Parts: sequence; C-alpha cells; structure tokens
Amino acid sequence: MSEMTVDAALAELAALEDPKMRAANEKRGDDHGMNLSRLRALAKRIKTDHALARELWATGDTGSRLLALLLCTPKAFSADELDAMLRETRAPKVNDWFVNYVAKKTPFAEEMRERWFDDADPTVAAAAWALTTVRVQKDAAGLDLPHLLDLIERDLAGAAPRLQWSMNETLANIGIFHPELRARARDIGVRLQVLADYPTAPGCTSPFAPIWIDEIVRRREG
Repeated sequence: MSEMTVDAALAELAALEDPKMRAANEKRGDDHGMNLSRLRALAKRIKTDHALARELWATGDTGSRLLALLLCTPKAFSADELDAMLRETRAPKVNDWFVNYVAKKTPFAEEMRERWFDDADPTVAAAAWALTTVRVQKDAAGLDLPHLLDLIERDLAGAAPRLQWSMNETLANIGIFHPELRARARDIGVRLQVLADYPTAPGCTSPFAPIWIDEIVRRREG
C-alpha cells in the first residue's frame, strides 16, 4: 500500500489536467483532460492501493475513477460492489477500463456475466457480452454458442452502440475460435452489415465481423 492520501492524489491529478486534452476527450464523451500515458505513470508510481482506489472512486470524478481502476485490487470487490460500480460507469473510458481491468479479472466474472446478461440497461448487458467473449476465446464449455448466435442475429442491428460493439465482438470471436460455426457467424455479419462502414486506420483490423474473422483466421492459420 502506498502512503499517498486521497488529497495528494487529487492534487497530482489536477496537475495533469490539460484543457486541450479535455476538449479532445469530450468529443468522445470522456470528461477528463489527462494524457492517459501520464496517468498510467502516476499509477505506477503510487502502486497498488485498494483503499486509496475506493476513496478515489467515491469522488465520482472521471479522472479519479480512471486512476482508481489502475490502483485497485479486482478480487477485493464483492459481487454487489462490482454491480454498483458498473452501473456508474457512464464515461466510455471508465466503462472500458472497468470491464477490462476489473470485471474480467475478478473471481466473480462468471457470476457477474450471468447476472448482467439480460439486464435492461444496455451498458450493463454490454459488460456481460464482453465477459462472454472471454469465455468464447478461452473456455466455451457450457456455453450454448448456437443460441448466442441466435441472439446476435435477432438483436445486433438494433442494439445500443456500446451493447452492439460487445455483441459484435462476441460474433467475431465465435467465428474465429469455433470453425464449425464460422460460416454462420460470417453470414450473420454479411447480412446485418453492422460496422461495415466503420473507419479503420491503416494497419488495423476492421471491426466488421466478416473481415475481422477472415483476417484473424488467416493470421492464426497462415
């Protein structure tokens, strides 16, 4: 545990604030003005401190919560705490880091996946699909993959943006990791055309499922 107080951490965060960075981040829905590399450097200097992370999260400030997610110990949160935290992660970057740095690393991951899967809040359901993708990749035993494809085929096109992105990720990974379902996964992507026009930088893989599946399979099998 570090010796840094919450007031000292907040002062460090304030020193990282950059108005130009805030303006750029706000265009993406993130209300903070910090360079994330500098934020990570601060977290590395403080080191893991779950008590401090709890205090920072409680402020409700986006920058403080991002730092909290870098300092916390995922296994120290209860299932109910994880549920409450997820429902507060409205800023896209806070949501992304919570799902990837905490929800995917907690011993409650499968319990939370099942708990969140049919939630009416699309942000919560999106986290369940992100955890489902981990299962698809690493341990699909017990998952009804054809049923997941049924749900994706039915709901993907009309899903809210964050939920749509997570469902599409599951679709692509079913196609990548489960050859017996690859043709169906590709066909769903082709017919629905979700993210077909998503701008993709040179050297990056398109999130359009058929292209994504084909490219990763080529790399894995080539």
